[in-house]
Amino acid sequence: MKTYSEQLTRYSDLGFSADFSRLPLTPSFLDSMSDKIARAFQEMDALEAGAIANPDENRMVGHYWLRNSDLAPTEELKEQIESVKTDIIDFAAMVLDGEITPPDTDTFTTALVIGIGGSALGPELVADALRDEGVGLNMVFLDNTDPDGMRRTLVQLELAQTLVVVISKSGGTPETRNGMLVVQNVFKENNLNFAKQAVAITGKGSHLDKVAEQEGWLRRFPMEDWVGGRTSVTSVVGLLPAALQGIDIEAFLEGAAAMDEYTRLHDVSKNAAMKLALAWYKATDGQGKKDMVVLPYKDSLVLFSKYLQQLVMESLGKKEDLDGNTVHQGLTVYGNKGSTDQHAYVQQLRDGLANFFVTFIEVRDINYPELDIEVDPGTKVSDYLQGFLRGTRQALTDSGRESITISISDVSDLTLGMLIALFERAVTFYASLVHINAYHQPGVEAGKKAASSFLKLLNKVRSAVQITPETAAEIAARVGENDVESVYHCLVHMAACDCALNDVVLQEEMDSPDQDTFRKLTEEEIQEKQQEIQQMLEELGTQLEGEDE
Repeated sequence: MKTYSEQLTRYSDLGFSADFSRLPLTPSFLDSMSDKIARAFQEMDALEAGAIANPDENRMVGHYWLRNSDLAPTEELKEQIESVKTDIIDFAAMVLDGEITPPDTDTFTTALVIGIGGSALGPELVADALRDEGVGLNMVFLDNTDPDGMRRTLVQLELAQTLVVVISKSGGTPETRNGMLVVQNVFKENNLNFAKQAVAITGKGSHLDKVAEQEGWLRRFPMEDWVGGRTSVTSVVGLLPAALQGIDIEAFLEGAAAMDEYTRLHDVSKNAAMKLALAWYKATDGQGKKDMVVLPYKDSLVLFSKYLQQLVMESLGKKEDLDGNTVHQGLTVYGNKGSTDQHAYVQQLRDGLANFFVTFIEVRDINYPELDIEVDPGTKVSDYLQGFLRGTRQALTDSGRESITISISDVSDLTLGMLIALFERAVTFYASLVHINAYHQPGVEAGKKAASSFLKLLNKVRSAVQITPETAAEIAARVGENDVESVYHCLVHMAACDCALNDVVLQEEMDSPDQDTFRKLTEEEIQEKQQEIQQMLEELGTQLEGEDE
């Protein structure tokens, strides 16, 4: 009990505590980190004061101002923050009250949010964690450029009653743009006016902003250029979808602001975010040598580990430090929920590789006590959940595995804001401790550039395929491409996905991929295919007529 008391940080007025007794921050460890801790506090103070924290883009990083506009470095920014928040609240209220309606029905019932990364993960976490059946709009997310996934999402919708929210800072993010174009096309096919049901959240003057203005979209909300995607959930990116869902965004921001205030203290013993960052450092030797497994014992927080994957890994996964040294930093995050995980990978956590530490999330209150029935003499449903949490924690300790336990009173607008702010600040502190830039993402940009190169090659190969069968090497030679494997993958993709008859590519598999051949349909084959399709349509029409009779 002594170690627990010494290693516990508790904010009683917030119903919050963080227990580090199973990953103790000893006096000797804290002494060894004193210079790094001092630097981290100093850098956080400068960040909040408006210092250029992302030198790659010469930008400030101001997500902390969003929940306390008094911290904004200029009066203009403060007014902008408050103005956008007021617009969000007013617009959501008019939608939910039926003052703003779609052209062909009396009310909006669903919001389709199109975004990716931070423009989807944060809003999706909030929507899932805080959803209240029968309150606000039903939230649906389209967050990839997968046609099958788009269909699975779109078939759920009553399009005439769907408000579409498109989120993209630049307006050029391919996944978001593609999703928007597909949805626009579906609206058109159903004789619906997309623009009158569409809202844009984007940077001022972006391509998306211009398109929304020209087409007369229902509303445009400005996305701040000093807020990164992974820390945007307390910006318009997260607040508008939340408000449309009927969530109290003022309480959400209040929770984040309260956690910010506590973790602004330069006293490690009272600063849960700094202690969290130090625990990560101690557990991983400051080099990401162990993974962080996040286990929330609450179904409504099942997406929290997914949200933290981006927040932590995109922020901390860096090749170079601030001095240009190659360091390959990072912290791998994964998880699902308790007690489900106890019937899955906790077996390995207990008895397998000791290459991780656990962050338990405990939620004390039960929102629906009428379901918390006695299932054994003197034992309720919630007693089992608590027993599994404490039992797993002890079993891991007995096996030499380290853990942290974060406890909150319940899952609410306020407490979710607190949790998000806690981890945002812990990420910033940890980045300072290991001397990296948490606010750029060169690896992401490299992936985008590589994807763009592949798409250019795909178009080149698509126009080069002939009626005569050829191998990938032969086609690569004709288009002047040295990477034969990439040409092969282009051809396989075309054979699987191209659907216009004059673009169909046929693949004939041989003994090995380098011997496979590819060709286009001949004119005779196109005509045969057209006849087959026409015959199928006629047969289908006959069947339908028979059913009507």
